[in-house]
Amino acid sequence: MGAPSLQDGIDKAGSPMKLLWRQNPEPWNPENIEPEYAGWRAEQHAWHDGVSLSDLSHHMFDTFIEGPDATRLLREVSANNYEKFAVGQAKQFVPVTGDGNIVTDGILARTAEQSYVLSGIPAAQNWVKYHGANGGYDAAFSTDPSTAFRGGADPRLFRYQVQGPMARELVQTVFGGPLPPSKFFHSVPVALDGRAFSALRHNMAGQDGYEFIGPWEHGAFVKDTLLSAGERLGIVAVGALAYASASVESGWVPSPVPSIYTAPDLADYRAWLPLFGIEGQRPLNGSFYSQDIEDYYVSPWELGYGRSLSFNHDFIGRDALLAARETAPRVKVTLVLDPADVRSVLGPDHGYYLTYARHRVELPGNRAGALIGLTHQTATLDTAGTILALTLLNKEHAAPGTEVTVTWGEHPGAGTPADADLGFPLIRATVAPAPYDAYAATQYRRH
Repeated sequence: MGAPSLQDGIDKAGSPMKLLWRQNPEPWNPENIEPEYAGWRAEQHAWHDGVSLSDLSHHMFDTFIEGPDATRLLREVSANNYEKFAVGQAKQFVPVTGDGNIVTDGILARTAEQSYVLSGIPAAQNWVKYHGANGGYDAAFSTDPSTAFRGGADPRLFRYQVQGPMARELVQTVFGGPLPPSKFFHSVPVALDGRAFSALRHNMAGQDGYEFIGPWEHGAFVKDTLLSAGERLGIVAVGALAYASASVESGWVPSPVPSIYTAPDLADYRAWLPLFGIEGQRPLNGSFYSQDIEDYYVSPWELGYGRSLSFNHDFIGRDALLAARETAPRVKVTLVLDPADVRSVLGPDHGYYLTYARHRVELPGNRAGALIGLTHQTATLDTAGTILALTLLNKEHAAPGTEVTVTWGEHPGAGTPADADLGFPLIRATVAPAPYDAYAATQYRRH
């Protein structure tokens, strides 16, 4: 008897929500770097005020895709434009199911004419591999999981993200001058002491910087070189706590629920997926609970991916996605939680807080009333002086400055009505744009 599938897990639990719902869950993908190096506050300030280095080599999965049909496969399972996708370029990968909702995104880098690397959490990678294996495509796949699931082996690639106002000065110091010009999300080849790798114009929190990517055997040398050269600039190594908060600032929702749990035509896919993978193990929690997992599905339009979508080709979910252009009900915003309410609920010395909980968002005075949105990632930002919540909010309530409330708590799940007033505390919040960081919102793609 083979290992249980996702569908086996759903059937045994009784529903997708009974399988996934957990109060105060442990992370499904444990971190493999230190939580803090200089302290999370100093590390958050480093990418705003100086220069920081984040080691991204351990928390992501990488799937390498190559073969004569690699581009055709990717084109037919995602909403991206491949006509102007240059070798050395990367883009937000946007696969959707037949209902037009997202499977989960990733970063897709084109490394040769028919070679790609898809990075991030593995749900989108599983989608590609399933269709590649079952659709008659001449394409090969190999996956390097995160360090937590690699069984002690080294990663195939190192990834070091250098960002902040002093990032370019550091880069010029290390490479003896400025790097060749490149557009946002484009890379250039670089080398240090004969060690070749690439420099991708990218960042996570709206600040200037690069992501250096290359073979793991060169990783220690490159990292030591960057840190040594950055000493005079006060470079700060970023730990897992601060790094996880950067996506709240930059407006990237890192954990949308894959819209794969209910459609009858995806039964074979659910039977192919392992139960002990992200789709069966990444938990759901928060003050919002619904018995219907479709209430957690999200559209790429709601996530702000409109600029990444292309309808110049046929792909799975194309018609449904196109139809949702004007009908997707929510928009991505940042909620700025009231500092006094945060101190009242979490305590005056609450310190760092991070959660991916789906908390209820309502209008003031509507305890357990009309739901107008859900939080998707919430974190303390010392640079903002409070907790921020990256949220999908109904469009009619999404104007900056709108006052809302966030219900703070852990719904027990099945057996308790979704709209029950459980006495959870309410935290006042104010709507702000996403990305929250003004530079991220207006500047960094122009360079």
